[in-house]
Amino acid sequence: MRRLLVPLLLAPLAFGQSKRLDPIKWKLEFQPASVRPGGVVIGRLTAAIEPPWHLYSPTTPKGGPIVTTLVLAPNDVIEAVEIFRPKPDRKFDQNFNLETETYEKEAIFFFKVKLRSGAPAQPVELTANARYQACTEKQCLPPVRRAASATLTPDAAAAAASFELPAGYASISEGVSAGAAGAGKPPASPTPGSSGDLVQFALLAFGLGLAAVFTPCVFPMIPFTVTYFLNRQSASRADSILQAGVFSTGIVLLFTSLGFVTTALLGPFGVVQLGSNPWVNGFIAIVFIAFSLSLLGAFEITLPSGLLTKMDRASQSKGGVVGSLLMGLTFSLTSFACVGPFVGSLLAASVQGGKLQPAIGMLAFSSGLASPFFLLAMFPSTLSSLPRSGAWLPRVKTVLGFVLLAASLKYISNIDQVLQWNFLTRDRFLAAWVVLFALPGLYLLGLLRMEGIKPDQNMGVSRALAASAFLIFSISLLPGMFCGKLGELDAYVPLASEACAAPVAGGTATGGERLVWMKNQYKEALARAKAEHKLLFINFTGYACTNCHWMKANMFPRPEIMAEMRKFVLVELYTDGTDAESERNQELQNSRFSTIAIPYYVLMDPDEKVIATFPSLTKKPEEFLAFLKSGEQAEARTAASL
Repeated sequence: MRRLLVPLLLAPLAFGQSKRLDPIKWKLEFQPASVRPGGVVIGRLTAAIEPPWHLYSPTTPKGGPIVTTLVLAPNDVIEAVEIFRPKPDRKFDQNFNLETETYEKEAIFFFKVKLRSGAPAQPVELTANARYQACTEKQCLPPVRRAASATLTPDAAAAAASFELPAGYASISEGVSAGAAGAGKPPASPTPGSSGDLVQFALLAFGLGLAAVFTPCVFPMIPFTVTYFLNRQSASRADSILQAGVFSTGIVLLFTSLGFVTTALLGPFGVVQLGSNPWVNGFIAIVFIAFSLSLLGAFEITLPSGLLTKMDRASQSKGGVVGSLLMGLTFSLTSFACVGPFVGSLLAASVQGGKLQPAIGMLAFSSGLASPFFLLAMFPSTLSSLPRSGAWLPRVKTVLGFVLLAASLKYISNIDQVLQWNFLTRDRFLAAWVVLFALPGLYLLGLLRMEGIKPDQNMGVSRALAASAFLIFSISLLPGMFCGKLGELDAYVPLASEACAAPVAGGTATGGERLVWMKNQYKEALARAKAEHKLLFINFTGYACTNCHWMKANMFPRPEIMAEMRKFVLVELYTDGTDAESERNQELQNSRFSTIAIPYYVLMDPDEKVIATFPSLTKKPEEFLAFLKSGEQAEARTAASL
């Protein structure tokens, strides 16, 4: 949950690539290539799977990966289609934490196609469409669609075809009419990724919806709105609850629609590919800065009053279910100035998941936002125990403004790192954070005069504790400005400068010694490895990659890890920049190592023979240490063989 919460609040979108790997090639052929009208022909669809990737069977149990979906495109010459799949290997898949059915190296599917009796005697091209997801033991690629075509000729003189199904094959469709768009299509599967992760994400989104209730635009509306339902003329308790439910549905509909629109505009994986894009990060930073300045009182973000007035009048004139529904929509639009930052952060994080995750996130968020209205309509006596909206609401607004302003710096930092401006260095970034997180603490103590706190107003315990939390966090950032480590936060701030760990001449590791990296010099690193008789350690990384930053700040400096890494020639290959070097590094990673994920680590000998690879982040030092030692073991085996 912590790994979900921090990226969600800062929404770093810290990795992305412009190219997509496809380790599976498809080929369709008919045996024979001609068939009598009204007869049956067999189509052979072959999936050539590059190791170490695998493909998921159409009959893989639900709740895990995207299964392989096969469809023969509709054609006037086809009467019916039946599809057969080979026997898969069933084993536990750690990517999805369940038993899956997979194919490796090669999978051959058969299409049993019956032609219409009146099919014209002329060549026709038939196309098989496949939608699938490729995975290894450590990672998965986004689902893709591919097509393979072959030519078939209806011929009255063709001999009748015979076909014997190989052992282990089973049908995945039964006599489906070829005119149906979904011929041969098995039931849809859930989106990729662990179902447990999706549940955690939904719970977190629901919690953010509850938190949004306490913003200045929403909280004062609770007593007014609930009282409206309970005081309707000649309305029973059941009717009040019904109307409150319809009102809540209006809130859910608006925000969930926003999630669907996001998916439609960006595609299920569009933002993942744009995560390092300076224009995308710049736009998000501007939005966050605008919201923060509005919350701090610089100006007010409001929707057109004419639109809100018309919707409010419509809700009052319609009455009943329709009126309550329109009232819920109006409430959502009115509150957007305060809940916008929550929605923006949530959408920015959710687009990194499956194609329905933005909609699921918005559904959970809006449910959390609407739940107090519905529950209070059921138990109206609870209204009396709610805290009255007073000075604490402007305080929440001001504090949230400072926090959003600090969060916007993460996006500005991404731009600075990708474009290599080196203006927003680690010291400057942390200095800004120290100030921006200290200001709400000083404000809550009454030392910073802004709306919500009067000079002679007594300080309560909750206000004092909140002020202390902000000041403590602010002060804890100071060591990072002087080469100190910040733990988990190191993933979200710029890396330390070279001066923070000057290399020590000589041999043994000391507290001030650092690892010496070659940057974007693959050929030079190979030459150096050959000259020094060492193996090469390649770090495929990114300027705006938070997982890459975490590994470099928290894993590489560990004494046992550093001792092993000194045995290699170290080279960093950045893949998310806008320069030609990043494009070359992308192509190298894509072509040689069959992955687009970062971080990605490779051990290689000077002759470019891959010894071992390690994908993604790990917080287990023993795992990464075992990977590093595999290079030493490979060298020992080579020496022994000589």
